[in-house]
Amino acid sequence: MAIGVTAILLLTGNFASAQTTNTLDQTLITLQKQAADQPYEKVYLHMDKPYYGAGDTLWFKAYVVTGARHYLSGISYVLNVDLVNEQNIIRKSIKLPIANGLTRGDFILGDTIPEGNYRIRAYTNWMRNAGPEYFFDKTFKIVNSISNEVFTRSAYTYTLNNGQQTVNVTINYTDLNGKPYANKEVKYEVDLDPKRVAKGKGITDDKGGLVITFTNPEPGILSAGQIITAIQLNDQKIINKTVAIKATSTKADLQFFPESGNLVNGIISKIAFKAIGADGLGVDAKGTISDGQGNEVTTFSSTHLGMGMFMFTPQPGKSYKANVIYADGSKDAVALPQALDHGYVLAITNADSLNNVIVQITGNGESQSGSLVLVARSGGEIFFEGKSKPGASAFTAVIPKSKFPSGIVQFTLFSGSGEPVNERLIFIQNPDKLKLALTSSLQSYSPRQRVKIDINVKDRSGKPVRGSFSASVINETTIPVEETAEGSILSSILLTSDIKGYIEKPNYYFTNINATTAADLDILMLTQGYHRYEWKEIMSNTPANIIFKPEKSITISGTVKSFLGKPIVKGKVSLFSNSEGLFLVDTITDKNGRFSFGMAFKDSTTFTIKALAANGRDNVILDLDKAPPLTGGNKNRADIQVSIDNGLEQYLQNNKKQYDADVKYGVGDRSIFLKEITISRLKVKSPRQLAEEKAVEFSDNLNGAGQANQIITADDIAAVGGSTIFDCLNGRMAGVEVRTDSTGNQGFYSMRGSDQMNSRAQPMVIIIDGIFGRDISLIAISNIQSIEVLRSMNLLSAYGSRASNGILVVTTKRGDKDSPFTKIDNDFISCKPRGYYKALQFYSPKYTGPKTNAQIIDLRSTIFWNPLIETDKDGNTSFEYFNADSKGTYRVVVEGIDYKTGTLGRQVYRYKVE
Repeated sequence: MAIGVTAILLLTGNFASAQTTNTLDQTLITLQKQAADQPYEKVYLHMDKPYYGAGDTLWFKAYVVTGARHYLSGISYVLNVDLVNEQNIIRKSIKLPIANGLTRGDFILGDTIPEGNYRIRAYTNWMRNAGPEYFFDKTFKIVNSISNEVFTRSAYTYTLNNGQQTVNVTINYTDLNGKPYANKEVKYEVDLDPKRVAKGKGITDDKGGLVITFTNPEPGILSAGQIITAIQLNDQKIINKTVAIKATSTKADLQFFPESGNLVNGIISKIAFKAIGADGLGVDAKGTISDGQGNEVTTFSSTHLGMGMFMFTPQPGKSYKANVIYADGSKDAVALPQALDHGYVLAITNADSLNNVIVQITGNGESQSGSLVLVARSGGEIFFEGKSKPGASAFTAVIPKSKFPSGIVQFTLFSGSGEPVNERLIFIQNPDKLKLALTSSLQSYSPRQRVKIDINVKDRSGKPVRGSFSASVINETTIPVEETAEGSILSSILLTSDIKGYIEKPNYYFTNINATTAADLDILMLTQGYHRYEWKEIMSNTPANIIFKPEKSITISGTVKSFLGKPIVKGKVSLFSNSEGLFLVDTITDKNGRFSFGMAFKDSTTFTIKALAANGRDNVILDLDKAPPLTGGNKNRADIQVSIDNGLEQYLQNNKKQYDADVKYGVGDRSIFLKEITISRLKVKSPRQLAEEKAVEFSDNLNGAGQANQIITADDIAAVGGSTIFDCLNGRMAGVEVRTDSTGNQGFYSMRGSDQMNSRAQPMVIIIDGIFGRDISLIAISNIQSIEVLRSMNLLSAYGSRASNGILVVTTKRGDKDSPFTKIDNDFISCKPRGYYKALQFYSPKYTGPKTNAQIIDLRSTIFWNPLIETDKDGNTSFEYFNADSKGTYRVVVEGIDYKTGTLGRQVYRYKVE
C-alpha cells in the first residue's frame, strides 16, 4: 500500500504548535495536571562501600528527588530504610527525618551477624503508591570473619539424566586462611522454595570439597533456594553453613522485542533480543533467522550481557523462527513475533554522535482520516507533541536532545482516533552532569599520613555550583570493586528508579560513556518492557489510586468505634508520654471516628492513648492504624552471590585482625562471646517453626516463650475467621473445647481428665500479657499475636495450684515492626511506634605523629566517610582525614546534587599509599 505524505518537523519548542482534540487532548491535559499535582519521588542511597563485614557500620546518605528534573524533594519529610536478609525478613528498620530532600543514617552490623546476601531498601510513604518496584533496593553481601570458623565456596554444574535436570554443587570448606577441612562429615538438606527435595551426608575430600547432587522436581519454578549444611569439625563442634541456590538448570530464555511493539509486513524494523540464564543474568547468544521454508534470512549475535539487535523486514504470509546457539553450545529454536498486515513502525535513531533524536513513523495501513500524533514524556511530564498532516500515514521528526532532561523518555504514537499504537523508550544522556574536580597535593602517601582532598564543582557551562555532596574513601586493594556492577547516583536516579525489571551492571552505562555504551544502552531500552507509566491505565482517565499520603511527620492515627461498630464522632483521644518529660496532647475524632497525631519523636519513645466518647464514657473500642505490609521479593535476586567470601580473603583477614586488636586494647563496643555450644545434629527450622517463634517473641510464658503443648498464631486465627475469639478457636486447640456455663458465659475447657467433662469443671485460666484472669472476650481478635496452650503437668507446674484446669497464655501484638502496640483495654493502648533514628557520627582517627597510637593497628575498611559536604558560592570545598595502616590504592568517591537545578554528579579519584 502506498505511503502517505510525510511531514518533516524540526521542533525548537517543547511542544508542537498543532493541538490535538477530543479524547487524546483530554488525556494529555490530565497527564500534565497529574504530573503537577502528584509528582513522584525517587530515593538514592550513597553507601560507603560495596559490601561489609561483621562488626562494620553501614554508612549512607539519602538523596530524595522529585520530577523529571530531579529537584531535591519537599514532598516527604520521613524516610524509611530497611535492612533485609536473604529470607526477605527485615533485620533492622529505621525512620529518618528528611530536610530539603536530604538525610543520612547507618546500620551497626553486630559482630555475630550471619554472613549472607542482604538488601538495603529505602522509600517514603508517598512512594508506596507506585509500588516497591520503584523503591531504592540494593543487594549486597555481608561476610563474617569474627564469629565464623568455616568459610565456603560453591560451584554449580548441571546435567540431564533420564530427562530430568540434575544439579551438582561442589562446596569447599576452609578456615579463614584457606586451609581445607578435609575428611569431615557433612550433613545437608536442600530446600527449594520451600519444599525439601533432598537430604543426606558425606565426607569432604582432601581439598575440603563435598559434591551434593539433587533434582528439582519443578525446574521451571524457583524463586528461592538454599542448601543447609552442618560440618562436624570435631566431637564437640558442628558448624552450620547455608549456601544460596540461584538456578537449577542452564536453560536460557531468549525473547525478541520489535522496536515499537509490533512487526509490520513490508516495513523494515529493528528487533532487539535478550537472552537470560536461569540465574537471571544475561548469556551470550547467536544464530540465524529462517522463514517457514528453512531459508536463512539474516543472522544475529549478542553484543552485551546477552542483548543484541538486528534489522529485519517481514513479508506477508510468512512466519519466522530463530535458530539459537548459546555460549555453552546448547541450541534452541524460538519463534519470532507474528507480523501484522497493517500497522505502524516507530523507529528512533538516538546515536551518541548526534545532537538530535530522529523519529521516523512508517505505516502500511489504510488511510487515516485524522492525524497521527507523537507524544514524548519524561518523568510524567510531556516534553514533545507533534502530529502529521491529516490523512498521512508517515512522518519524521527531528528533535534536539537538549529539549529533554537526562533519563528515560517514553515516545508514544497515537492513531487518528486517539488510540496508542506504538511505544518506544529511549535514554537521553545529555552532557549535563556536574563537573567534579578532585585533587590532592600528592599522588602517593604513606600510612597514617594526613590527606586533604580539594573539590571544585561546576555546571556544564562552567559556572560554580552550590550543592550537597557525600564522600567515601576505601582501600581498593583490600576491598575490590567492580565499578560497572555497583550503583551510583546517576544509574539509580536516571535509570533503575524508573524501570520495574532487573538491570544487570547498571553503572556500565555511566562509567565511561562512549558510542559503544550508548548503543548498548539503547538496546537495553528496546528490551526493557516494564516502566513507570502504562497508557492503558492512563487512557481510561481513571484518577491515580492515592492510598499513601506524603508524611510531614511521624503519624499515630486510628479509629474509635462503639461496641456495635459505629464510629464515635467528636470523641476525645488523649496521647500521653513521660519518656522525656511530661507530654500530653488531645484531639477530637471526625465524622468517621478517625483521629491523628503528627509529631517528631525519637525511637523507643513510649506513648499511652486513651479514648472516650463525646459524653465522657469509656465504653468504646480504640484501634490504631498499621501500615499495610510491603509485598514482593527481591527484584535484584540475580545479584545474589552463592560464594559469599570469594575474592575477599584479604578483607576477611584484615577484619579479624582489626577485631582482635580492638578487643585486646578495649577499643569500641565489641561483643563478648560465650562458650561454644555443642550441636549434636543438623536442625533445620520449618516455616511453621519460624512463624511460631516470631509469634511468641514477647510471650510471658513462665516455662519460656514457645514452651507449650500447642501454639496458635495470629495468622491461624485470621485464617479461620469468626465474630468472636471462641468462634475462631473452637476445634482448633487439641484437647480443648468451648463451653457455655449456666450463666451463659463461654469459656475454654481442657479435656485433660474425666473430671473436666462434668458441669462443675472450671474453665482454663487466661493469662494476657502476664496478667492472670483477664477476660479474653474483651480483647480485639486482631490484637492477638499468639496463644500458647498449656495442658500437660510438666508445663502447668510452673504456675502452681492456679494451673489445675490448664492455662492459655495470650500475647498481644506489640513492640515489633508490624504491631508496635499493646492493647491494655478496649479504650486504652500503650504503644512504642518507631520514631526518628539518630544517625551516628563517623569516627576518623587523628595521627599527629608517626608513632601516635602505634600499638593499635589501623586496618579500617572504610577509611573516611562524610555525608555533610557542601560547596560554597565558588563551587569549592575540601575534607581531610588520615590514612590507615593498610597499603594499596585508595579510592575516593564523591557524589552529590546541585541545590538549585537538581543536576547530579559523581567522581572517582585514586591515589597510592605505600
